Amino acid sequence: MIPAPRVPVDTGRLLTDARALIEPAHRAAVDELGPALRRVAGYHIGWWDAEGRPSQAAGKAIRPALTLACARAFADAPPSPDVIAAATAVELIHDFSLLHDDVMDGDETRRHRPSAWAEFGITAAILTGDVLVGLAMRRVPPYLTGALADVLVDLCEGQSADVAAETATSVDVEQCLTTAARKTGSLLGAACQLGALAGGADSAAAEHCRWFGVHLGVAFQLVDDLLGIWGDPARTGKPAHSDIKARRRSLPVVAALAADSQAARRLERLYLEPRGSDETVPRIVELVAEAGGRTWAEAEADRRVRLAFDSLHRARPHPAAALDLHGLARLITSRDR
Repeated sequence: MIPAPRVPVDTGRLLTDARALIEPAHRAAVDELGPALRRVAGYHIGWWDAEGRPSQAAGKAIRPALTLACARAFADAPPSPDVIAAATAVELIHDFSLLHDDVMDGDETRRHRPSAWAEFGITAAILTGDVLVGLAMRRVPPYLTGALADVLVDLCEGQSADVAAETATSVDVEQCLTTAARKTGSLLGAACQLGALAGGADSAAAEHCRWFGVHLGVAFQLVDDLLGIWGDPARTGKPAHSDIKARRRSLPVVAALAADSQAARRLERLYLEPRGSDETVPRIVELVAEAGGRTWAEAEADRRVRLAFDSLHRARPHPAAALDLHGLARLITSRDR
């Protein structure tokens, strides 16, 4: 296992540095688009408002920070052009995935303001997501395109399985964890793998870094699902209990439904009613906790973090970069938004 740092890692600095390093390339990529799609992309990313005025609503740059840290784990040098390109491509794929997710989920809010499709329409959001994939593929050197293509396949397969689960008569916990590994874990895995490869790691070490990211991504999804039920909307930027109201099969809910208990059976009766009334939401939240969904999700997130660091240890990264990755992992899994 990678030891916890004796001096706290300055994760704020890591994220700020990552954003500063990739933002010029990120903006240059978006500037290649025509005015209509460029406007949607920049709004979605958080660079400007719907009228094109400068804004401060951009994301935290967690994935580029992971890419840069994994590159430093094998190259004790400033980030090369290939590393910057990889980190930028990962962020563009992340932008694409969120655009399409908001459309498919019908989420009208992101980062405390209307989501892109709610502001500009579904067609504009879908097309903008599509072109961001093209921009990402343009950026990476040929030896990294295969890994980037693999993550696109995993993302779409994971999203397909997630959508199918919403109407399935039954969904088991392992199936949902596999979906989370593809839908969320694959992108964090690619961020780490691409960074390692661009930093000069061999294929075996890069694969261990990928698994570090995949396990971390599953933990990330578990925390996200927990926040979707018990998080503070003022912090998360999403409406309270939106997943519960939409009857989505988030991981805590699936774990609770799978329990052999009276609370699980009561939950099933309420949750499987098509689009039940909002009045039932507080009771559903209570039953998910009572049936063990919250406790299980918190324990599984911790287990995934341990698996992530086992994988990182096998990659044999430089110690300083390993501690940075440790700090980023703790940031991801201890967040409140």
